[in-house]
Amino acid sequence: MANNSKNNNNNRKMTVEEAGKKGGEKVSEKYSQEHFEEIGKKGGETTSQEHDKEFYQEIGQKGGETTSQNHGEEFYEEIGEKGGKERARQNNSNR
Repeated sequence: MANNSKNNNNNRKMTVEEAGKKGGEKVSEKYSQEHFEEIGKKGGETTSQEHDKEFYQEIGQKGGETTSQNHGEEFYEEIGEKGGKERARQNNSNR
């Protein structure tokens, strides 16, 4: 019996997650970091032209609520400490 190199997994179908990962890896190999930065910038510019301040407030609110549901007090203490240290570093480098 011939070995099919495209399907070495005993004829098991790929899950959607596996297919997405495989496709993402192929695309990542094909394009450079600069390519992804450029299309991200273009997408961000287009989105900012199509949506108003309220849109960003709403998605920020939803994101904040989701984050607070998924993380405890220690998470906020840690990111607050990191932010404070970074702010102090920036202030010291500006002097």
